[in-house]
Amino acid sequence: MPIEVEASIIHNRIMTANQNHEPGVRFSGSFTFAWEQRRFDEVFSPIPNNTLSRADLNYDDGKIKSVHYGDILIKYGAVVDCRIDVIPFITGAEPLDYKSLILQNGDVLIADAAEDETVGKATEIAGITDIPVVSGLHTIAYRPKVKMKPNYLGYYMNSPSYHSQLLPLMQGIKVLSISRTNLAKTTVFYPAAEQEQAQIGQLFVGLDHLITLHQRMPCDSGFDEYKEDEIC
Repeated sequence: MPIEVEASIIHNRIMTANQNHEPGVRFSGSFTFAWEQRRFDEVFSPIPNNTLSRADLNYDDGKIKSVHYGDILIKYGAVVDCRIDVIPFITGAEPLDYKSLILQNGDVLIADAAEDETVGKATEIAGITDIPVVSGLHTIAYRPKVKMKPNYLGYYMNSPSYHSQLLPLMQGIKVLSISRTNLAKTTVFYPAAEQEQAQIGQLFVGLDHLITLHQRMPCDSGFDEYKEDEIC
């Protein structure tokens, strides 16, 4: 079975609740309590976004960066690392112009428009440096009210379990969209134990790393036969 498929199965089993509000599979050890299952607006507070087009952005220099929805849909994974991932600057902008929009590590951005059911894809903000970052065109930004360990929300918000809640709430024909009003109708599922949140986040970061390595292997190589010196 391809590693991408195995990772997807693990992702879905961990992030899906049974009738007792417990995940389908979890780490062995002391994690025995039921997970929290809360309304979206009990977990998140909204953050405003800007509506700047690509024409207002550049990749050369600036004092503040803006995450565009197209990059969430295509370029970024469940977590965007502001130290590593390429995020465009707002041309000619000053941080004070966007003071109320500035993001923090752990904030979650959701793409609110797409040509298909990828609408609702999310990314968690990480690795913010001394250059501020804001939420851009066709994104919906949220800050957790509940303390969460890094990476958990980014992976949960992209899980089949959560995304399936969005499908009946999408609007449009040629271009699909999701609104803040409809996001508020969804439910967020998470472990109360921060250590369990952290381990889940670390697990999926590791799986993403394995998938990246696997994609660099020769096409005729199986994952079970992978050797470090076979990376192209």
